Amino acid sequence: MSQSTVRDFAEKTGVPLDRLLMQLREAGLSTDDPDAEFSESEKTTLLEHIRQTHGQREEGEVGTPSQITLKRRSHSQLKVPAGGGEKRAARGSRAATGKTVNVEVRKKRTYVKRSVVEAEAAEQDAQVLERALLADIKAAEAARHEAEEKARQEAEARAAREAEAAEASSAAEAPAEEAPSAESEAAASEEATSIADLEAEQQKADSEAARKKEIEDEKERKRLEAEAKREREAEERAARKAARGKGKARKKAAGGGRRGGAAGVASSAIQQEFEKPTAPVVRDVQVPESITVGELAQRMSVKAADLIKEMMKQGVMATINQAIDQDTAVLLVEELGHRPHIVREDDLEEEVLSQATEPTGTEAPRPPVVTIMGHVDHGKTTLLDYIRRAKVAAGEAGGITQHIGAYKVPTDRGELTFLDTPGHEAFTAMRARGAQVTDVVILVVAADDGVMPQTEEAVKHARAAGVPIVVAVNKMDREDADPDRVKNELAAMEVIPEEWGGDTQFIDCSALNGTGVEALLEAVALQAELLELKAVVDCPGAGIVVESSLDRGRGPVATVLVQNGVLRQGDTILSGTEFGRVRALLDERGERVKSAGPSTPAVVLGLSGLPEAGDEVLVVEDEKKARELADHRREKSRDKRLQAQKAAKMDELFSHIQEQDVKTVNLVIKGDVQGSVEALTQSLTNLSTDEVRITPVATGVGAINESDVNLAMASEALLIGFNVRADAKARRLAQDNDVELHYYSIIYDAIDQLRNAISGMLEPETQEQIIGTAEVRDVFRSSQLGQIAGCLVVDGVVRRSNPIRVLRDNVVVFEGELESLRRFKDDVKEVQSGTECGIGVRNYNDVRAGDQIECYERITIERSL
Repeated sequence: MSQSTVRDFAEKTGVPLDRLLMQLREAGLSTDDPDAEFSESEKTTLLEHIRQTHGQREEGEVGTPSQITLKRRSHSQLKVPAGGGEKRAARGSRAATGKTVNVEVRKKRTYVKRSVVEAEAAEQDAQVLERALLADIKAAEAARHEAEEKARQEAEARAAREAEAAEASSAAEAPAEEAPSAESEAAASEEATSIADLEAEQQKADSEAARKKEIEDEKERKRLEAEAKREREAEERAARKAARGKGKARKKAAGGGRRGGAAGVASSAIQQEFEKPTAPVVRDVQVPESITVGELAQRMSVKAADLIKEMMKQGVMATINQAIDQDTAVLLVEELGHRPHIVREDDLEEEVLSQATEPTGTEAPRPPVVTIMGHVDHGKTTLLDYIRRAKVAAGEAGGITQHIGAYKVPTDRGELTFLDTPGHEAFTAMRARGAQVTDVVILVVAADDGVMPQTEEAVKHARAAGVPIVVAVNKMDREDADPDRVKNELAAMEVIPEEWGGDTQFIDCSALNGTGVEALLEAVALQAELLELKAVVDCPGAGIVVESSLDRGRGPVATVLVQNGVLRQGDTILSGTEFGRVRALLDERGERVKSAGPSTPAVVLGLSGLPEAGDEVLVVEDEKKARELADHRREKSRDKRLQAQKAAKMDELFSHIQEQDVKTVNLVIKGDVQGSVEALTQSLTNLSTDEVRITPVATGVGAINESDVNLAMASEALLIGFNVRADAKARRLAQDNDVELHYYSIIYDAIDQLRNAISGMLEPETQEQIIGTAEVRDVFRSSQLGQIAGCLVVDGVVRRSNPIRVLRDNVVVFEGELESLRRFKDDVKEVQSGTECGIGVRNYNDVRAGDQIECYERITIERSL
């Protein structure tokens, strides 16, 4: 067996090299070279030394305690109430006091000496070393026995071969004719028998030795396993002791070091030393498009205060919960020495939107979408009513349309989808949405009224969307109808009629008696044929939200215009920040349908909330994916709102000071549909001035509830309901707290009433008006009246009760009031132009000849918007 060194043996057993060298010196094997050979005899000597000294204690520790146990007791009292009510009532006041229970808490803590801990560690190392030495010695003995056995077998084989060779040579030398004698044969047989007996005995002895060796190896294996198990249990006990000692040390440090002695020895034995990192830790930080300061600090494993301090150095003021953009976050991560990794959060949205932006499949012709636009009260809804053969205009409040209506009308030239947009100036956004989703625009212009502001706006929207226009010159049944005036005014806006060489069709019609309606439909059908409108049918449904409202019985309801694909009942749809499964589809008559194809308006039930008018509607196969994308959009919208809140800056300080003097009118607006609420909110906000500011604190769709009333009370806001009413609980709460509910059905009334209210909040304007001028001709002095100016009224009238100014060379030298006004010797109230008079100026005695005395009055004018 090859010899090993002391270092190899230490690495093999896991015993520290210094401890092994110390053990060798104690055993009398003086060697300090770790690379010296470690022979079998030295291993045997070291094993005997360890067995002799194993488990002994130092002489100085004999009779001394290895550990100390401290016991503590604390006493307290606990008052327990008395029993049930009947017994308590029977016992009276004494029972009401209850009874007192004495509580005793006992605590016991044990502290171990450091020498004991070190002795246990040395004992464990000695056990490990003993087991390793014993294993090495047994392995060396086994190898030696194996070598001896192998040498013996080789010697026997060699002897057998030599004997056979000798017998062969003797047989060759003997005479051929000489026969072997009987004695020699008997001797040979006896010798063969003895050799066989010896071989059998040797095999028996070898097998017995092998069996004994197996038994000893099995015992040794079990002993080593038991020792290893005891060692693991000892290590676990030591770890638990160390943990308990660490906790006690922390408690001792917190308590101010009240304990000493053995407790201090134990705590110092288990105290761990802090290791300073050798290099700065660089982390890979994932940076999304928007992240809060606290979350970014957590990803970098730094304190939020340190990150905010770094942001202040960069000139960015933010709180721990404030969201910051991606560029700022990347800059902060690099400044703090980490590696930023930009994360794109729009992968899911791009995957879903790719189906809607580029629909693939079979294309088929679709009905055109026709939008009726024009100025308010020019007959748009009446014209559509004649086409639909229904009385829609009669149901509109005030006879005007205040939300987008979508209708599918069958005609002789195929089906047409009509969108009726409001004409009031407040509904600009709704008209813009109508122009974006349409194929042909019917511009309705009254023949007796001509082009109006909303007519010009409709032309601009149609041109911006690139949509052809068909002009319907309505109200031709009026006596003062002038279609040429309409053509001239539209021609000035570059809308040229066909008969004048342009490309726009002008159709004279009357929505009341139906004159020219057929020609109008034919013109629309012709324009649609020229466009060759097509849509993909065999693709996921996609469309746009025309209008949305909240129905008390059906929940969120959205009017959707399908543009591609087919929308079916049961589909999972996504619209803006809302998603849901289509529970029902209704047509324009309120009847249920199973599906809606391209260019078909349908009322959808089943959304999680109210989508914004103009949002895209997509059919998604996976409901989980739709939920994730809706939540992502909602969170992204919230982060954008948080980022929009600016921090206070020095250049905005003056504006903030000015805003403190501005009167604020808060509004809580509830409406029937999303578009009406949007238009009303924008119109009322536009009424703000430099002195009065309109702030909508909350807007929503649906009836007025208790939360709206509470919000109006908390923010001192006006509560406005547009085509909605308050429920019973909200009305009761409003009556109890004197909150006024303002109901409106026409947008004109809401705007006018709020304008009048704001006008009353404006400060009145004060103006000065000069009513007369007198010229000083001479100055007289009176012992009773003082200085009197002899004047001639050259313009207007001079009144004694009005304030005056004294002007010298057209410069004001004094401003005050009159002391006296006389005509000869009589006191008078006023003096007309061209009349001489005497004027005494109060508290001013420096009037000179040639001065002018100006008499004026102050007029207060009420302001209005």
